Amino acid sequence: MAKTVVVYFSGYGHTKRVAEYVAKGAEASLVAVSAEGEVSEADFALLDAADAIIFGAPTYMGGVPWQFKKFADATSKVWFTGGWRDKVFGGFTNSASLNGDKQVTLIYLQTLASQHGGLWVSLGLPPANTQAATRQDVNNLGGSVGLLVQSPSDAGADVIPAGDLETATRYGARVAEVAAKLKG
Repeated sequence: MAKTVVVYFSGYGHTKRVAEYVAKGAEASLVAVSAEGEVSEADFALLDAADAIIFGAPTYMGGVPWQFKKFADATSKVWFTGGWRDKVFGGFTNSASLNGDKQVTLIYLQTLASQHGGLWVSLGLPPANTQAATRQDVNNLGGSVGLLVQSPSDAGADVIPAGDLETATRYGARVAEVAAKLKG
């Protein structure tokens, strides 16, 4: 497997739980963006050494929260030197609503990866869009650019639908597998 790092911000624990499932699928290390929007120098070194980076952020008010944006802005130092050029990237987001404008957040994450000269990995799973489909099915929200997750606003991270968590595990594995193919 490729050396993969999942870097994420989680405001209420939902994105952290999803990040853990993505990391399980990718056999990845986890880097949490702090409540102040920062990661340590050691975390940046881990990201620099990675073959693949998977971004994760909740969707707040139609985009990434300021903490993730602050982290993203801090990566401009890496951008200036081309440090993440040709790395493999992926991304995920969650919100309380089924739609919740999550696509906007994924496009932001994809753009960030592209600005770094990276290669973006799509979800690569067909949508569960039949009449018989349930929230327990893989890719039940019908994502394609990256991983979409719905986290009910009135419940903790322990009630994220099983289908979303299985999709997270499969997406992490996909990103790591693509990175391994490109590395080898």
